[in-house]
Amino acid sequence: MTIPPEEAGRFAINSYSYTIGYTARQFLDKLGDRGHRCFELMVYPGHLWPKDLSAADRARLRRHVEARGLEVATLNMPNIDMNIAGASEEMRAYTLNLLERIVTLAGDLGVPGVIIGPGKSNPLYAMPREQLMGHFFRALDRLAPVARQVGTSLYIENMPFAFLPAIDELLAALDTYGSDDLGIVYDVANAWFIKEDIAEGLRECSRRLRLVHYSDTGHGIYRHDAIGLGTVPFAVIPPVLREIGHERLPMLEIIAPEADRAIGDSVARLIALGYGHQGVS
Repeated sequence: MTIPPEEAGRFAINSYSYTIGYTARQFLDKLGDRGHRCFELMVYPGHLWPKDLSAADRARLRRHVEARGLEVATLNMPNIDMNIAGASEEMRAYTLNLLERIVTLAGDLGVPGVIIGPGKSNPLYAMPREQLMGHFFRALDRLAPVARQVGTSLYIENMPFAFLPAIDELLAALDTYGSDDLGIVYDVANAWFIKEDIAEGLRECSRRLRLVHYSDTGHGIYRHDAIGLGTVPFAVIPPVLREIGHERLPMLEIIAPEADRAIGDSVARLIALGYGHQGVS
């Protein structure tokens, strides 16, 4: 569905569906031409990968984004590939080295936030909770100072495959860690998949809330589908966001083979529910 540019500009778009076959710049130009102005870039080989980008490449990309009047709000990456709470020292070291490069890339591109997960446990035989938490906190010890140094921030996302899947668990961990500058990305599909009350989850994390991810899923199979293909109760979200004063654009993280159509249909469905109008995040 074709969305008027003025309507498209009220929705931010994640590049997940464009990581294979498009560079980050090609994605930004494609979606920018459709009227979207704010984006989340996935860090993925061939799309946007730290070791492939020289200082000159980074400067050119930043100038291009600014010249087009676009905004890259966050960098993200498929956290299935990495694990800051892995049992092996080698996996944790690899993950942290890569995340540090991503944080530095965010600084070079002028991106305000980098999204990370708290790490994953073995679903068949998990290591003790205190050990997992120790790995998570040591990762924050390393990454948070780098983020501050380069002028970006860490945003922790609720993820059903993480060892802290529920928002109350994640918030308790961050409060124990004790840093007020760590933000939260609340993913409504992730929350819905674990049968979390989305309205209460948003209220609970409001103090740290930096961004909300939107896609659809049911409870049986974990998905990030176009809006309307699952059972997420999207109508309950705008009133809560008004209540807590969250005014960032909705970030659509739609993963679909026909991404242009899926994003257009999703925007249309959300507009019909009252999203994208003045005073509605």
